[in-house]
Amino acid sequence: MSEERKTLEQRAQMTDLERLRHSASHVLATAILKIWPEAQFAAGPPVENGFYYDVDLPHRISPDDFDQIEAEMKKEIKANHPFEKVEVSRDEALELGKQGRLAALGERHEPSKFKLDIIENIPSDEKISLYRNGEFIDLCAGPHVMRTGNIGAFKLTNVASAYYKGDEKNPQLQRVYGTAFKTRKELDDYFAMLEEAKKRDHRKLGRELELFVFDDDVGPGLPMFLPRGAVIAEELEKLAKETEFAAGYQRVLTPHIARESLYLKSGHLPYYAESMFPPMELVAESAEPSRPLHRPELFRELLEKPLSSAALDEILSKADKIRSELPTDRYYLKAMNCPHHHKLFASLPRSYRDLPLRLAEYGTCYRYEKSGELFGLMRVRSLHMNDAHLYMTPEQFEAEFNAVNEMYLNYFKLFGIDRYLMRFSTHDPAKLGQKFVDEPALWQQTEEMTRNVLKNSGINYVEVPNEAAFYGPKIDVQAWSVIGREFSIATNQVDFAQPRSFGLRYKDRDNTDKLPICIHRAPLGTHERFIGFLIEHYAGNFPLWLSPEQVRILTIGDDSKLLEYARSILSELRAHQVRAEIDESADKINGKIQRAEQMKVHTMYVIGKRDMEADAVSVRVHGKGNLGAKPRGEAGAEILQSIKERRAN
Repeated sequence: MSEERKTLEQRAQMTDLERLRHSASHVLATAILKIWPEAQFAAGPPVENGFYYDVDLPHRISPDDFDQIEAEMKKEIKANHPFEKVEVSRDEALELGKQGRLAALGERHEPSKFKLDIIENIPSDEKISLYRNGEFIDLCAGPHVMRTGNIGAFKLTNVASAYYKGDEKNPQLQRVYGTAFKTRKELDDYFAMLEEAKKRDHRKLGRELELFVFDDDVGPGLPMFLPRGAVIAEELEKLAKETEFAAGYQRVLTPHIARESLYLKSGHLPYYAESMFPPMELVAESAEPSRPLHRPELFRELLEKPLSSAALDEILSKADKIRSELPTDRYYLKAMNCPHHHKLFASLPRSYRDLPLRLAEYGTCYRYEKSGELFGLMRVRSLHMNDAHLYMTPEQFEAEFNAVNEMYLNYFKLFGIDRYLMRFSTHDPAKLGQKFVDEPALWQQTEEMTRNVLKNSGINYVEVPNEAAFYGPKIDVQAWSVIGREFSIATNQVDFAQPRSFGLRYKDRDNTDKLPICIHRAPLGTHERFIGFLIEHYAGNFPLWLSPEQVRILTIGDDSKLLEYARSILSELRAHQVRAEIDESADKINGKIQRAEQMKVHTMYVIGKRDMEADAVSVRVHGKGNLGAKPRGEAGAEILQSIKERRAN
C-alpha cells in the first residue's frame, strides 16, 4: 500500500502541534547528518503521536544511538535557527537534488536520490519550496514553527524498517520515530500514559484473565474466545439487541459465504478484493453430472486395463483434463454483510409504508488483513460485527441519521467514554472510477446531506478528504479510553451506489418506483475490536453487568454447614442468571481473596460462621475492598439491580 503525499490544502490545516512535530523531524535529520554525513533521507512527516524520518544509511541506527542523536538535536534547538521558506523552480530543485544538496548540510558527491524522485511526482501546477534551518536544506512544502527554539520537549522513541513509499518493491529504509510536545509536562504525561497503557494492554490482560487465545493451527488473526471472554461478547450482543429492538430494528441471519456474482454486483469486487480471502473455486452445480466421478468410461478403463503405474497416470490425466474443462463457481468468504442485506430487501415488494426498514445482524465476516497489520483483537481476520442496514426515503434521512448518532452517544455514556470524535470522510473527485464509484452528482448530494446533519446536531466532528467508502461518505468514530489512548471503534456509512447496483426499489406515494437511501452502521463495531477497547478502557475491571465472573463466594473454613449455606446462596444467585462461582478449597481466606482479586472478580461474598448465623454475607468489591456485612437478601437484591441497570460501578 503506497503512502500518499499530503496536499497543500491538508498541510495548511496542520495543527500547531503537528507543525511543531514536523519541525522536529527536520531537526532530527539535521542531527543525524552531523553524525553520519552520508545519510540519505526520504520523507519526514508528523504522525498521530509524533514524527519520523525515513533514512538510508549503512550504519544500523539503534536505541543505543538515541542519546547521541538527541544531544545534536538539542544543540540545533538551542541555536534557535529560523525555518526559512524558499520557493524554487522545478529545474532549480532538480539541480540541487543532483548536487546532493537536498536533505543535506551542503553539497555532496551523491545526489539526493529520494528527493529527486519526490520532485518528479510533485504535480506540475504545484509550487516547489525548500525549508532551511541552519545549514540544513530540505525539499518541503511546510508548514513549520518559526524557529528551532520553538520546538518544546522531545524524545526519540524507536526505529523500524519501512519500504520507501510503503511499497515492498522499493528499497527498505530505517524509520526513526520520535515525539514532541510544547512542554516537558506534556511529554512526561504522554510517557506516563504509555506506561499505563502497557499495564492495560488487552493482549496481556486477555491472557491473564483467560478471555481469548490465538492458535497457530487455527491461524493468525483468528481469535477464539474462552468462556470468560465469550460472556463479554454475549453481554454486548444482548445490549445491542435490546437497544435495536427498542429502536424498531428487525433481526436477520445470513450465510458466511456467497458467490462471486454477489460481490461483483455490490462493487466490492474489484474495489475491495485485496481485503478479501482468496476465492474457493468449485465445479458448477450444473456440471455435476459431467465430473470424472460420473464418467462410466473412466471406470471401465480402471476395470479393464491392468493397473500399471502408466495406466493409472493416463486415467488420472484424463480425469484432470475433464475436470479442468468443467465450468466453475467461485465463492468468497463474507467480508461484509451489506450485499446479503440488500438481497433481503429485494426479496419482497417494498412500499414507502415499509420504510424506514432497519435490518440488523451480528454477522461474522472475514477479511484478509496483511500479517504485518494484525494486532491482538484490534486487527483480526475474523470479526463479529454489530451491523445493520437502514433503508429509507430521502425525507427520512436526517431523522434516521440523527437516531443512529444518538445511539452512539448513549453507548458512550454507558461505557464512560467522555472523549470522542466523528471523522467525516469524503471522496476525492480525482479518484472517481478508481477508488470511488463514478457518480459525482450523488457524491456531492450525499456528502452535503451528511454534513448538514452533523452541523445541525452539534456533534463534534472533523472532515477528512479521500477516506470515504468506495460507495459513499462515511463517519468513523474515534474514542479515547480513560488514560487518553485513541481507538477507532465504530463506523457509520451512507450508501447511494449499492441500492442502485442491486436494483432496490420501493413504491412511493405516487405509485412510482423510487431508489432508497441506505445507511450502514455499526455503533459497537466488532466484538473483537470493541472488547479489546473495553479491556484497556477498564483495565480488566469490568462493571458488574459486564464482568465475566460477577460474584465469587469464599468460605472461611470448610465446615459442612457453612458450605451448605454458601451453596444455597450460589443457587439463589444462579437462579437469577448471576454469573456466580464458589471457592470450596481448603485454602486460607487470604489465599482465596488473592486469587479472586487476580482474576478481577467483581464482587466477593466472604462467609464465616457469624455471617451464616446472621443470614448475612460480608461483601468485598474488587478495587474497593471490604464493604462490610449485609443481609443476604439485601446484598443479592443490590447485585440484581446493578446488573439490570447496567451500572458503571
